[in-house]
Amino acid sequence: MSSIKIIDDSYKHPLLELQQIASENELAFDHLQFARLMDEKDPLRHLRNEFHYPKMSEILQTDPDLVDAQEDCIYFCGNSLGLCPKKTKEYMDVELDKWAKRGVQGHTTGELPWAWCDEVLEADMAKIVGCTQEEVSIMNGLTVNLHLLLISFYRPSKDRYKILCEDKAFPSDHYTFESQARLHGFNPQDVMICLKPREGEFILRLEDILDVIEKKGEEIAVVCFSGVQYYTGQLFDIPSITKAGQAKGCYVGWDLAHAVGNVPLHLHDWQVDFACWCTYKYLNAGAGCLAGLFLHEKHRLHDFPRLMGWWGHNLTTRFKMDNNMEVYPGARGYRLSNTPGLLCPSLKASLEVFNKTSLEQLRQKSLLLTAYLEHLIKESYQRPEGKSPEEDSEAIYIDVFTPSDPRQRGAQLSLAFNVCIEQLFKELEKRGVICDKRLPRVIRITPVPMYCSFEDVHRFMGCLKDALIAAKSSLSHVDVTKV
Repeated sequence: MSSIKIIDDSYKHPLLELQQIASENELAFDHLQFARLMDEKDPLRHLRNEFHYPKMSEILQTDPDLVDAQEDCIYFCGNSLGLCPKKTKEYMDVELDKWAKRGVQGHTTGELPWAWCDEVLEADMAKIVGCTQEEVSIMNGLTVNLHLLLISFYRPSKDRYKILCEDKAFPSDHYTFESQARLHGFNPQDVMICLKPREGEFILRLEDILDVIEKKGEEIAVVCFSGVQYYTGQLFDIPSITKAGQAKGCYVGWDLAHAVGNVPLHLHDWQVDFACWCTYKYLNAGAGCLAGLFLHEKHRLHDFPRLMGWWGHNLTTRFKMDNNMEVYPGARGYRLSNTPGLLCPSLKASLEVFNKTSLEQLRQKSLLLTAYLEHLIKESYQRPEGKSPEEDSEAIYIDVFTPSDPRQRGAQLSLAFNVCIEQLFKELEKRGVICDKRLPRVIRITPVPMYCSFEDVHRFMGCLKDALIAAKSSLSHVDVTKV
């Protein structure tokens, strides 16, 4: 049987690929047989076996009367925490055993010597974000790395002191921008330009972002957006925004928490100044695992202000202990403290799975999975045209906040409902659906291509139908004018 065709999303909508396969096999989209056919054609289906996929009996809140205890749950929450690779425990045990048997000698022995275990993983991480090894470093947490980078790149002057960001930036990013402004003696309200979507819209238009950069660029010190917006799932045009910002003299950086491992990235070629990301979402390295930092090679020898620590000192002279800093060129120079040796094994386990495929292959499957899910949702729950919520108060409908253009989204669909999401979320949990909610009215559904299937999507639609009916019967509709 042939495999899924690698489509070029620059000119062909993935829905057309799905429609062609359905037509050729005389199957309807909502038939289980179609979902299973797509899984049979999936060249990446074996990757699911690389992960521990939770069973209904293992997760919390399920109703035993509604689920088969031995069946896989429906895990659509990789945008928040990726599943555990099966090799993780094995690699963790190796390091624990090394500690138990060798003590301090573990710093310089084994496949992951603790003194440079992060460096062992840099080349694989560089492939995922599209850069050279010297441009990437594995360290700290995402917000710590963003602060470290902004100390270098946010150097406000009397005329250029503003930060351009999203109005609904992830809270941690927003707090970082606020605190950086205060550190320089500014009122954050005077510093932060927080872009909002147009009235009645959910996502930012590229032309509006570029227009603000064009009009206010001389006042902007740093442009810093998320690669994929956490609430809406919008994938920003990283190269276009980067080019526009730099043309006006701004430094441009990116929080890639929801983009890394989700969509192909080419940070070096895009000339991005700096970026940072976590590794526990699409990179499956475990809750709170080490984060990543990118510094373009054009800045490798810069003399910008920075915080320094011993681990940013070149290893060849680090142990002279003479307090004469010989900073690593590039991203490693931003390291402060020694890398936690017990956090690298889980990241190693995940990166090995990524090495069994490519971001391009994952992207193509993701496009098809997400298009399949979106089509099924719109077929059943699209808001009737020309009718206000008041005129159609008995209907259940779903608004998709995520862009309909596949080129402007990753694996995530953000769904908004005209029923209470708190109750709906509980009903989904009862049926073994693992997803997450973001107030005021979004539930994020993410079929991660590395371990989710078309049959998972089909099963989800059945659970969603039952959950919506149950939620609607228990609580009244919500105010759908609030996003």
